[in-house]
Amino acid sequence: MIAATALGDLEGRAENGVVVFRGVRYAESPAGERRFRAPEPVRPWNGLRAAAADGPIAPQGPSRLRMAMGDFTRSMDENCLTLTIWTPAADAQARPVLVWLHGGAWQSGAGSLGWYEGATLAREGDLVVVGVNYRLGALGYLQHPTVGEPNPGSLDQIAALRFVRAHIAGFGGDPARVTVAGQSAGASSIGRLIMDADARSLFRAAIVQSGSFGRPPLTEVEAAATASAFMRLLDIDPDGADAPASLRATPVSALLQAQSALAKQMARFGETNPPFMPVLPKAMHQQELFSEIAAAARGLPVLIGATREEVHAFYAADPAMRDPPEEQVAARFAELGADPAAWRARRPAGTAMDLLADLASERTFLGPAWQLAATLAAAGSELFAYRFDWAPQASPFRACHCIELPFVFGTFQAWGAPMLRGGEAASMAALSARMRRSWIGFVRDLSPACEGLDWPTWSGGARPLMHLDDVVELGSVEGR
Repeated sequence: MIAATALGDLEGRAENGVVVFRGVRYAESPAGERRFRAPEPVRPWNGLRAAAADGPIAPQGPSRLRMAMGDFTRSMDENCLTLTIWTPAADAQARPVLVWLHGGAWQSGAGSLGWYEGATLAREGDLVVVGVNYRLGALGYLQHPTVGEPNPGSLDQIAALRFVRAHIAGFGGDPARVTVAGQSAGASSIGRLIMDADARSLFRAAIVQSGSFGRPPLTEVEAAATASAFMRLLDIDPDGADAPASLRATPVSALLQAQSALAKQMARFGETNPPFMPVLPKAMHQQELFSEIAAAARGLPVLIGATREEVHAFYAADPAMRDPPEEQVAARFAELGADPAAWRARRPAGTAMDLLADLASERTFLGPAWQLAATLAAAGSELFAYRFDWAPQASPFRACHCIELPFVFGTFQAWGAPMLRGGEAASMAALSARMRRSWIGFVRDLSPACEGLDWPTWSGGARPLMHLDDVVELGSVEGR
């Protein structure tokens, strides 16, 4: 099938009951002199361009969560700014559009992975689903006064949304009915997109899954210090006049090696912060950030949530966390101002790792999600909240970071993930079907409520929380 756009025509192919357009360029290659710079819009082309094969993904090292999620192998290249588009038909039906921003701590992942295959959502919901590849790690988020522009990876996301606004009608989508969705780094990125006036105008609703809003946002000063340490690992003087040219001439493999070395250098007990992530122009404490997001949202409908035990995947993958010394555990609780006895009471049979992971899950993901939700609701957003509680019995990863993703997309075959091992196939399929109906309902009608499931908004001080498990039931943030 052919999609006709103002830039040129693209030929997709039929797959799993929909039409897929792969490797769709939304910006020119950000390599060479364009490295670290804002993306340039893709230029028009003559004739028919094939869109049957995925483009390369952003250069990256292995995922920190591969022990829980499984691994993947893909061709990597700086020339990675592409979309994957799933549509029932490239016609004039003007369907709602879901744009997906993948997670991976701004260090790994890709919207074109089979994990995020959008065919099922597109077919069942009569939607157009768009997966975005954007720059990662130092190539996407290195910031220094002498080098490039701030947050080129975030600028890639905005460029992708602009492409969708300008051209998605050619793929059967409605540019006025775009929902942006993301998980982990993708979810946190949505907070930044809402705060950007130009980006905010490009979508009408947001789905925010497991955003790490409890991580303090990087300031320009902190980011510059990180960039300087990174350049020194490459034997580049960060204050030298030739630093920008040297960085642009450095092979990608050397950049990735230095990035890995820097991550090890910056690692701290109990912390999961990546070395490179989006930078804010000024320092803000958490509530200031949430208030700015809510003010910029201007009543944006939001579906927001987290998994019950987000951080267990991070800690279970870290040998240093499996049996940590008592003094380090005590120091970590003291640093965060937490009472170990209170957390022990919540999980009496838990190991030291369990208690630390529970604390980190609450401080990094769950608590900040509910705080952001409350701030958005108070500012006028239609706000729906969930907690994903399902996990296989006896899984060391529990209901961990990323575990809800195959349920949202219905892509269990593509994962082969240890975090799913031991799950009962029929109950997993049933929960996935229920979740897909709610996510589709939100994209189509701005509400995840669907047949047989009453899902109320936050209003009048009530903070309902939908628990997603073998039994789907409504609770509240206060009662969890």
